[in-house]
Amino acid sequence: MTADRLDRSDRRGTDDHGHDVIDPLYVAVVTVSTSTYDEHDPADALSSVDDPGGDTAVAAFESAGHRVTARALVPDDADRIEDLLESLLTREDVDTIVTTGGTGVTSDDVTPDVVLATIDRRLRGFGELFRALSYEEVGTRAMASRALAGVTAGVPIFCLPGSASAVELATETLIVPEAPHLAGLATRHEAIDPAGQALVENDL
Repeated sequence: MTADRLDRSDRRGTDDHGHDVIDPLYVAVVTVSTSTYDEHDPADALSSVDDPGGDTAVAAFESAGHRVTARALVPDDADRIEDLLESLLTREDVDTIVTTGGTGVTSDDVTPDVVLATIDRRLRGFGELFRALSYEEVGTRAMASRALAGVTAGVPIFCLPGSASAVELATETLIVPEAPHLAGLATRHEAIDPAGQALVENDL
């Protein structure tokens, strides 16, 4: 992906602490669920699908002033998930990707494996924090979650469980507060020329 795949200059800035941010974020929400996929009518809009986890992710970002620019539903199929992620990573209107579903330990829970193979840099702290917070709510069952996060091509990707409560915990407590900064850092090079001078007016 080239540095000019998305002109973020009008959304690039710094927060109150001087940290790089992209705000508002353009977000893609991907629901991974074979049962939901098989039950939905392709002729219907995804907004009509019974998808509490995906709906929770959308609501968390939109309530914080961000924009959900893409929403997708795929079955628990590694190739389908990989193809969709690759497609989203080439879109000019996607700064961050959130997947919900398929993070457990059953044979068809393949989302973390696909995401892990897709990312360039893993953000281990996300999974550690999420499981620590989950432990406070569900106890030792939190160890079965393979939720993870990383960055590829300047785009943070978060891989979450499918339950609405888990998505709410992850998005509201961890992702929404930090994703604008992660996206800002991951794309900082796009705003700096080879001589180290800022290409936008913001003081990076």
